[in-house]
Amino acid sequence: MQNQHQTPLLDALTAYTTHAHAPFYTPGHKRGEGISEPLADLLGKKVFRADLTELADLDNLFAPQGVIVAAQKLAAEAFGAAQTWFLVNGSTCGIEAAILATCGTGDKIIMPRNVHSSVISGLILCGAIPIFVNPEYDSVLDIAHSITPEVVQAALQKHPDTKAVLVVYPTYYGVCGNLQAIAQITHQYHIPLLVDEAHGAHFAFHPDLPPSALAAGADLTVQSTHKVLGAMTQASMLHIQGERIDIDRVNKALQLVQSTSPSYLLLASLDAARQQMALQGKVLMSRTLELAEIARSRISEISGLTVLNLPNLDPTRLTVTVSGLGFTGFAAETILDEELGVTAELASWQHLTFIISLGNTLSDIEQLVQSFISLAQMKPDNHPPIPEKLVFWDNLGTVSPREAFFAANEILPLSETCDRICAEILCPYPPGIPVLMPGEIITPQALQYLQQIQAMGGFITGCADPSLKTLKIIPNS
Repeated sequence: MQNQHQTPLLDALTAYTTHAHAPFYTPGHKRGEGISEPLADLLGKKVFRADLTELADLDNLFAPQGVIVAAQKLAAEAFGAAQTWFLVNGSTCGIEAAILATCGTGDKIIMPRNVHSSVISGLILCGAIPIFVNPEYDSVLDIAHSITPEVVQAALQKHPDTKAVLVVYPTYYGVCGNLQAIAQITHQYHIPLLVDEAHGAHFAFHPDLPPSALAAGADLTVQSTHKVLGAMTQASMLHIQGERIDIDRVNKALQLVQSTSPSYLLLASLDAARQQMALQGKVLMSRTLELAEIARSRISEISGLTVLNLPNLDPTRLTVTVSGLGFTGFAAETILDEELGVTAELASWQHLTFIISLGNTLSDIEQLVQSFISLAQMKPDNHPPIPEKLVFWDNLGTVSPREAFFAANEILPLSETCDRICAEILCPYPPGIPVLMPGEIITPQALQYLQQIQAMGGFITGCADPSLKTLKIIPNS
């Protein structure tokens, strides 16, 4: 057992902020002396004394031998991993590295269609071929959940040459599938289970939360420490266990997708967040669960509102269905944000989703509840009807995502793109699940869905024309 009170990386950075010397290294603001005054007014100058580069006592992220190694070992123990890597490019780079480390050009990888756009980026980078399986789908609430062990088993039987299985756990709505069973099935084929656990970094620290991906048997998991714990935005971790993952390939892959100028502010925040959870995690999560239960029970009592409640749900993720009040989620989000001082994590057609974490207070919960009481007393403006549901399926054309991304393309008016092969990613964000990706055949349903999202106030990312008047497609040969 290591001493989880220690913060080796944070301590080294703290010591360097008081080290008197003349700086002739990056960054150019030189410990805050050259920083813009408006930025200094916002953040204060002290933070910039810690905005340092890879100096001798601060170690090197790509070849760590000192305080970074020590901090990552402490994190591995705290989160239940055999080895942990700190990530400064968010979970996006971790997901990309996981695919690069386990798959090559032409290799198959099984995954749900409701993956994050970072997974598609990983496919484009390495040239792997996705074998999509449909997640469970609630047609009433229009929410895609997790994939089941049965569909993973069927996919592996059909594609026994698959190199890896990738699972989203939990989903953006907090839904957790039977990961233990999926791990057992995957391991029968002697291949690794990769997990996008971006929203589950807190699972390891309380028995009333779902089991962590590692505890359920995953070989590799990527967690956004910043999303639900106390790290700074963009600070994440990649964890592995067992013998199915090549550590050298993970190292090489991370060097491809991480910055060679990592932020020590982000790295130190990972060290501090680990210490906080290792020492106080259960207490902090108990308090968070209490706040979530207060919110859940009180909002459930408001006429016209329902709260997502499933047996395999992360209880700190709160999804409220507002369509019973006559509002779309987008309209309700605007009212709560602009008029009632409450900002949601995610708006969708019928729902608003909120992340309740260790940083929330009882007064936050009270304001959230009161905002819904106020919303229930309002009359909605005229708004478009709830659109047709979009069910995801394996709709890849004759080219892989990588081939489509790098292929010659042409731009056509939206109305002329049906049944053509898409050459770009079209992704409502959040939650960051692509509706169309390079290599997929463009369908009328997908186009209608994207247009309706835009009309209702949603945002489409990844496409060259954000107005959605045109799309990039691969020319017919």
